[in-house]
Formats: sequence, structure tokens, C-alpha cells
Amino acid sequence: MRQLLIGYVIVAHIYVQLSNRYNSMTNFSKELLTVGEMASGVSLTIPVYRLTGNGNGPSVYIQANIHGAEVQGNAVIYQLLELLQKETLAGDITLVPYANPIGCNHKNGEYTLGRFDPITGVNWNRMYHFDQSMVVPFAEEFADADIELIKESFQQKMLAGIQDKLNHNNYGLTTGRRIAYQLQEMAHQADIVLDLHTGPVSSKHLYCPEYAKDSANYFNIAHTIFIPNGFAGAMDEATFCPWWYLTDAFAKQGRELNFDKESFTVELGSQELIDLDEALIDAQSILSYLQYKNVLTSNKYQPQQMTRYACYLKDYKQYYSPMGGMVDYLAEFGKPLAAGEPLARILRMDNYGDGDALHYLTLEEDAMPILHFASASVHQGTELYKLFTNYFKLTD
Repeated sequence: MRQLLIGYVIVAHIYVQLSNRYNSMTNFSKELLTVGEMASGVSLTIPVYRLTGNGNGPSVYIQANIHGAEVQGNAVIYQLLELLQKETLAGDITLVPYANPIGCNHKNGEYTLGRFDPITGVNWNRMYHFDQSMVVPFAEEFADADIELIKESFQQKMLAGIQDKLNHNNYGLTTGRRIAYQLQEMAHQADIVLDLHTGPVSSKHLYCPEYAKDSANYFNIAHTIFIPNGFAGAMDEATFCPWWYLTDAFAKQGRELNFDKESFTVELGSQELIDLDEALIDAQSILSYLQYKNVLTSNKYQPQQMTRYACYLKDYKQYYSPMGGMVDYLAEFGKPLAAGEPLARILRMDNYGDGDALHYLTLEEDAMPILHFASASVHQGTELYKLFTNYFKLTD
């Protein structure tokens, strides 16, 4: 009995500690959102964490792990929750780890697949919704309205479109689109959206809309890709393209409006890896940006001094292997690679003794490698590298 009482006391003490810890956060809440059902009837759920600010700053939505192997974003969300306990927030923040429960659990041996819906083959990050045709009629209807009414009405129109997709689709939804639309519904309620990803083997880099170039300098990320106003189905595009098109529609009417909506894909390094120490650095990087956007009331997070490089999306090139074989990746990420310098070399043991066993791969233009394929074993036509070309400095 004495041991049982001691056990109750320990459990009660832990409960009080946890309660005090989370009650100290600015209106912290957690819920499980059901996003689908398995064949067995088991619900697919994701955790949703919310922190409520004082109402004086922009709202934020952050999600991670829409692709199954891209797990570092979950560690970053953990570190954000730890750091945000110590902050006074001006804006509300919603954080969603494990955003895709099917992708997270799509394993094949020791590898996590989870990049494509196994039923449809569609990339999990290409299923979001945007109806561009509704923008111009909306701008005409609200031609003389004040900006706050425009923002509120446009947001409600986009949310209504998502709700209609979820609730009134006569022919149903794929599993992937049902998940995507529920995530997008949360994202549309925010002013700032961050979608956390990783590459196969990768340096950190940022996908940034062209109109938000100044914001790239507040992330501690050395490489930025500037994206034009075009929707291809990804979360960042689904949340910044509508506002960008709306801005252009009003500009054609002679009104220059700034809706102050920004959305980024934040690439945190390599897949299949969790590094909590690096996640703390990444969380501080995100807080530097959020402080710049007046989501935080403090001034403790400052962007690091570093040389930042950028290129436009059209100059972010994919290099495909000219042959099959075993690849030794030579070029370093973030380092300028001169034309003619070795990018990689391919081992072909089948040629040894009667041909060339080693084949060096080079480029015809200067470039900067950003990521490469995860495996050393490649088929002809495999995407080996992604590289900046025609790159330029943002900051020194």
C-alpha cells in the first residue's frame, strides 16, 4: 500500500508540473484533428497545437512532415513550443506536426517512402486547392471596399471554397485531398504560413515568393529560391498565390493594396534524420522572421550575419544522370562550382578491364549545388543534383 501511495504522489507531482508548465504558455491548447479513416475503421488523426496572442500581431500557421521521410520539421515544432513558452505573443500561432499520418507511416524496410500517395501516385504536396477564376470577379465586386473588409471577405470566400470541396463533392475525395484540404483550411486562417520540409541529402534552403524578398534575410538560411506567381498545387503557393493574384487584380483597377500575407516552404536539410540541437537553431531562425513580422513582442531573435545567395525558380536546375551506375557525389553544397569542375563520378565495375570504370560528370556553366539524390545507386535519368544557376548575393 505504501508503494502504491508513493506512486500516486509521483504521478500527481508530474501532472502538476506539466499543468503548470503548459498553463504558463499564452493560452496553450492541443487537439487531435481527424483527417480520414483507414480500411479497418481506425481514425487518422494529427495533433494541432495553438498559442493565442494578444490580438495585435499577424497570425501564423506552421506544419511539418507532409512527406513521410521529412521528419526534421517535427523536431523544429517541438523546439518552437519550448521557446514560445517564454514569449509574449502578439499574434496567434498554430503548429501541426505529423501533418500526413499516412506518409509518416509509409515504411518499406528501414526506409520511409511517403512522398507520393500510394493509391493515386500523386505527390502529397500537390493536392491543395486554388480557383484562380474567382479572383477578378471578387475584385470587381469589392472595388471600392476598404482593405480590412476585402481581407476578411476574401479569406471567407477561400474558406467557403474549401468547405464546399470537403462537404459537397458528389463524387467524393481521394484520401490525399481530404487531408490536404483540412490542412489548407487551417492555413487560410493565417497571415503567415510556413511549410517545413527537407530534401533527400540537402543543405537548408528557402522557397520564397518574389514579392517577399526582404523577408528572406530574416531566416538563418543561406540559400533562397524566388518563386513566381504560379500555382502548381503546393501549400506555399496555395496560400500566397490567391493574395498575389488579388493584389494584381486591384492594381489593374488603379488600387495599390498590400495584404501582408506571406508563405514559405522551409527546407531544413536532409530526410530521415532528426537532430534536436539543429532543430533549436532552426526554431530560432523561424522566430527571427516572426519577430520581424511583429508576431513576437520581444527583440531577442536577430538574423545571423551570413552570405545569403538566391536564384529565381527558372534558374534552379535539375541535373539528371547521363548513365546508370554507382555515384560518388563530389560537389559541396553551397559552394560555387565552376564550369568543367567535377560534380560527381560514376563507378561502372562492369566496364573494368575492357573500358572506363570511372566516369566524371561536369557542367557547362557555373552553378551552386543545393541537394543531391539520397542513394549512391542510380539509373540513367535519375535526378542527381539540384543546383542554383545565375545565382546572386542577397547579403554579405
